[in-house]
Amino acid sequence: MSPALNSPSEIHRWCRNFVGAQAQISEARRFVNSYLGDRPETHTAELVMSELATNAIRHTRSGMAGGRFGVTLHAGNALLILAVHDEGGPSAPYVCQAENTDQSGRGLHLVESLTTRWGVHGDEGGRTVWALIPLGRTA
Repeated sequence: MSPALNSPSEIHRWCRNFVGAQAQISEARRFVNSYLGDRPETHTAELVMSELATNAIRHTRSGMAGGRFGVTLHAGNALLILAVHDEGGPSAPYVCQAENTDQSGRGLHLVESLTTRWGVHGDEGGRTVWALIPLGRTA
C-alpha cells in the first residue's frame, strides 16, 4: 500500500507542479500512481488526471512557453478529490458533443462518466478543474 494512504481514517493531501508540456502528463500519471499505489481506483484516477492535464496544456496558458500546471490530490476514507490547476485562458472547460470523426472533444465527457462529480473554479486568470472519485475500503 502507498505510504500516502497508510490509514483510511486520516485525510491525506499531496501537491505537485509540472511543466506545461505534453511529456509531463505521464509524470502526472506517475504522481497519481505513487499516491494511490495498487488501489482499485488508481487506473481511473490516472485516466482522469490525463484528461484534465491534457486540457490544461491544450486550452490554457499552462501549455504556452514557461507554463505550468499543478496537481492536488486529497484522499479520505471514502473519497479522492483530484484537481488540476492551470494558468487560465479565455474560456471555461465544458462538456462538448464530439462527432464520430472528431479527433478530440471527448475528455470531459469521459471525466464525467468516470467520476461522481466534477467542476471548475476560477476565471481567465487561472482555473482549477476538480473531480471526485469514490474510494473503496482496502484491507
